[in-house]
Amino acid sequence: MSERPKLDKNLDGKTFREFYYLKEELVDFCRKYGLPTSGGKLEITERIAHFLDTGEVIAAKKVQKKSQIIGNITTDTEIEPNFVCSEKHRAFFKEHIGNGFSFNVAFQKWLKSNSGKTYADAITAYYRILEEKKNGKTKIDKQFEYNTYIRDFFADNRDKSLDEAIKCWKYKKKLQGHNRYEKSDLDVLDKKFIALQTVRFILLFIAVLPLQ
Repeated sequence: MSERPKLDKNLDGKTFREFYYLKEELVDFCRKYGLPTSGGKLEITERIAHFLDTGEVIAAKKVQKKSQIIGNITTDTEIEPNFVCSEKHRAFFKEHIGNGFSFNVAFQKWLKSNSGKTYADAITAYYRILEEKKNGKTKIDKQFEYNTYIRDFFADNRDKSLDEAIKCWKYKKKLQGHNRYEKSDLDVLDKKFIALQTVRFILLFIAVLPLQ
């Protein structure tokens, strides 16, 4: 795997996608080259990749929220598009789930992405999400790759420290390819590996020095 290249307009979209960049770096790039900075990390990534390949600037998506009149909700009622939490929804779920009900983030995301399913399905999904959370299996969004990496690191290395986990993460995101945790990432904690990397850097530095 090669080291992460500098993010500038000389990159092509394919190479850009193969490396990890912080959202702050992506936003700085957009500001420098006049691209919109709104949206999540994935949307900004697509915008930059398109710009690198074509030179075209994609306008930010405009989200139009339509006001909806919600009638009586039953277990057979279909979940409406562009779901928005309301007191009517809260009252329904408290009636069927109990006063302990709350619109947790995972459940809100489920509701927003499952329009057309019934509220009976939603109740089932709510209990499943609680069970997954209880068992430590709550999914993390793709854009929060750091959280996913740290979680998987400690699942495999309970004896390691957070500093070691972060060191492996920083090493991983400089490499070409995915940013998922792998056992081989622990190489960066090995003193012999560090020594070899240092020697490699010195040799590369010497190679680019001008001849006297």
